[in-house]
Amino acid sequence: QVQVVESGGGLVQAGGSLRLSCTASGLTFDDYAMGWFRQAPGKEREGVSAIDWSGDRTAYADSVKGRFTISRDNAKNILYLQMNSLKPEDTAMYYCAADQTRYSLGSSNYNYWGQGTQVTVSS
Repeated sequence: QVQVVESGGGLVQAGGSLRLSCTASGLTFDDYAMGWFRQAPGKEREGVSAIDWSGDRTAYADSVKGRFTISRDNAKNILYLQMNSLKPEDTAMYYCAADQTRYSLGSSNYNYWGQGTQVTVSS
C-alpha cells in the first residue's frame, strides 16, 4: 500500500522560512517524479514545484521562483521543499504527490497524494 505523508508545515511570519518534507512508502521512490501542490481556501489547487526522478530537473511556479527550492533524497525516500521569504499569499494546504510518468506542475497525472500540511504566513 502506497503512503505519502507530508510534514513541516506551521505558522511563520512573513519573510520567514519553512522546510516541508514528504516521505513515500510502498513504491520505488526513484521511479517517480514528485511534486508539491497547494490549495488555499476558496481557490483551485496549483502546482508549486516538481522534480524528476533523479533530481536533475525541476520546475517552479512563477509565484515561488527564487524563493522555494525542491530537492529529493532517493536513498531516504524523502522529498523536500525549502521555502524562504514567505509571504502571506503562500498560506495554503501543501500537498506532496508522486507521478510515475513525468514531472510537471499539472496535477492530473499524479498517481498518489498525501493528506497535506498546513502553512500559514502571518503579515
